[in-house]
Amino acid sequence: MDSYKISRRVRQFARRLTACAAFMLPLLAASEARADLIDQRNEMIAHFVDDMHADPLVADCAAHGNFVASTSTVIDHVDFPPAAFNSAHAAITPWNQPFDEGKQRVTVENVVTVEGQGIARNTQHEPYPLKFRCGYVGTQMLAFSWNDPVPALKPHKERSTKKGKGHHRGKSAIKHSTSRKKSSSKASAKH
Repeated sequence: MDSYKISRRVRQFARRLTACAAFMLPLLAASEARADLIDQRNEMIAHFVDDMHADPLVADCAAHGNFVASTSTVIDHVDFPPAAFNSAHAAITPWNQPFDEGKQRVTVENVVTVEGQGIARNTQHEPYPLKFRCGYVGTQMLAFSWNDPVPALKPHKERSTKKGKGHHRGKSAIKHSTSRKKSSSKASAKH
């Protein structure tokens, strides 16, 4: 009987170990892929700074823009010509206010803008002129925007259904409903 308990425990341990391995393998693969992306991004920043004489913040913004644009359904990759990092196509502007009035209202110290060319997946299409905008506090990017050639889908508002009597909502509806009950009970008390 003791050997039965031991073999049962070994099987339970093996099942748990297998479940743990099945859980950990995708995490390990994801962390390796993330490390590869970070290495690629760092290499791109170094290339922009060392070979194209870009300011480190401009290079960081361009590398981030390249990554984001590569997730687009219409852009294959982004090219930054040699002039992309000169003052006519890239700028660091002191900001000290919210990045934008939308979802990214975070206050940033500097706004970096840089231009590039989005090379289309469809080889028959002209390159897309892209403008990346990044908000920084120190060297940390806190906000990002770009002129995506494929605008994000906006959630549509559901149409309100016609409300009949008795379908009131909110505090005023409750007050209205209770005041009707009180007045009808007073009227029935008078009869």
